[in-house]
Amino acid sequence: MIWLRALLLILALVLPVQAEEIVADMSQARVAITADFDGSEILIFGAIRREAPLPAGPMSVVITVEGPSAPVTVRKKDRVAGIWINTEAVDVDAAPSFYAIATSAPLRDAITETEDLRHHVSIPQAIRAVDAATGAENAEDFVDALIRIRASNDLYQLLEEEITVSADTLFDTSISLPSNLTEGTYRTRIFLTREGDVIDQFETAIDVRKVGLEKFIYNLAHDRPLIYGLFSLFIAIAAGWLASAFFRYIRGA
Repeated sequence: MIWLRALLLILALVLPVQAEEIVADMSQARVAITADFDGSEILIFGAIRREAPLPAGPMSVVITVEGPSAPVTVRKKDRVAGIWINTEAVDVDAAPSFYAIATSAPLRDAITETEDLRHHVSIPQAIRAVDAATGAENAEDFVDALIRIRASNDLYQLLEEEITVSADTLFDTSISLPSNLTEGTYRTRIFLTREGDVIDQFETAIDVRKVGLEKFIYNLAHDRPLIYGLFSLFIAIAAGWLASAFFRYIRGA
């Protein structure tokens, strides 16, 4: 890790840049989901290159990692005549399957509400709920419930003041990816802000893919459902027969 920081500092000093520009990298750009995958940790690090003296005003770094988005239906259950049933539902246009945001300062100090709206940085802004907002009076409650549910499963993470900044130049943090990841491209953005305004932005991606047996079973289930069903039935029958034969052997012995 020390040599990485040293390399980034050298680049920040010798390369021609704008007034302030982000140079960044990650410990890995590809995550393989296997049958025994139990999560992963991504180290994100970088430096700020400058061609002029350090500007005035507090500097902050904000990092977001966003998984593939998809429409979501959020339902509310109520007890009616002693039975829990769905009474209300709100359709959210698109919600990230995973979203983590890390900051070097409290979020509201790191980025203004205007910049948040422009760049969709915070978790609520990363969720597109246009139709939900126009279709229900209490739609915000449903969006809040979606955030709470996914946060409880580590799919939405707010990591305030988890980015370490050294000498107003070097920064690093780590993002924990849970085991229940959705396959796809995870958009990673790094924002440099001063007094809450975005000065520069750097973007890269993490490729999350199923491999090995996990990929074979997933592809078979989605691309060849009939074969997958027959294969599952065969395994169930074989397992039942083997169990029966084993118990018969035990009784005979």
